[in-house]
Amino acid sequence: MLSFFKKKKIIPHIKLSGVIGNVGKFKQGIDFSGQEDIITKAFSLKKAPCVAITINSPGGSPVQSHLIYSLIRQQAKKNKKKVIVFAEDVAASGGYLIACAGDEIYANSSSIIGSIGVIYSSFGFTELIKKIGVERRVHTAGKNKSTLDPFQDEKKEDIERLKKIQLDLHKDFIEVVEKSRSSKLKKSEVELFSGEFWSGRKAKDLGLIDDIGNANQILREKFGEDVVIKKFEKSKSWLSKKLSSSNDHVDQLANILEEKSVWQKYGL
Repeated sequence: MLSFFKKKKIIPHIKLSGVIGNVGKFKQGIDFSGQEDIITKAFSLKKAPCVAITINSPGGSPVQSHLIYSLIRQQAKKNKKKVIVFAEDVAASGGYLIACAGDEIYANSSSIIGSIGVIYSSFGFTELIKKIGVERRVHTAGKNKSTLDPFQDEKKEDIERLKKIQLDLHKDFIEVVEKSRSSKLKKSEVELFSGEFWSGRKAKDLGLIDDIGNANQILREKFGEDVVIKKFEKSKSWLSKKLSSSNDHVDQLANILEEKSVWQKYGL
């Protein structure tokens, strides 16, 4: 009986779901500190032939995306394991950057894939505070400390500085994609790095993913019908459960709206 179980292949399966980075006052999305132990444990299963990762994320923090991507690649190299990534509803922006940690990437034909770009958005309230009779008073040490203050008119030099930072971040993103997908990227009239996103089926044509399929299907095709898929997923702490069930409905609503605004860009 023991030999029967020993022959079964065990595949660790990590689930990464949500906006990347800290979201809201009490709610946390996908971040490096929250996923480090889970990723390390999944890769520590010595007899596992690979590690599967499912990602469902519209993106978020570029720093947290890079940290998680780097950790996955480091662990794959250290433990000599192949990484197979599965995109669910969305693997866009930072979500796609993390997906690039996979040696192979799969998605549903209707998944949203791509958005290889960098965005900054805010609001301007200069006319509003004039109408309601509010005087803005700002005192800084450092002439650029109030860069992009939403209560002041935009300055050309502030926008130029922001664009330079965005171009640096975009370059880093492109380098990750090109390194990960290398010869798999297809020559096309489509500009892959414009920030545009596509369906899973189109993403396959462009070489952004390898094929169409889900985790259960592909892992069973590769490792047999009796493969054991062992889930590794961040569980809610006692504190987060307590906070989420608290009576602070304003904070809860703000958290929901903040996260929803990121998902809505991709029609979700």
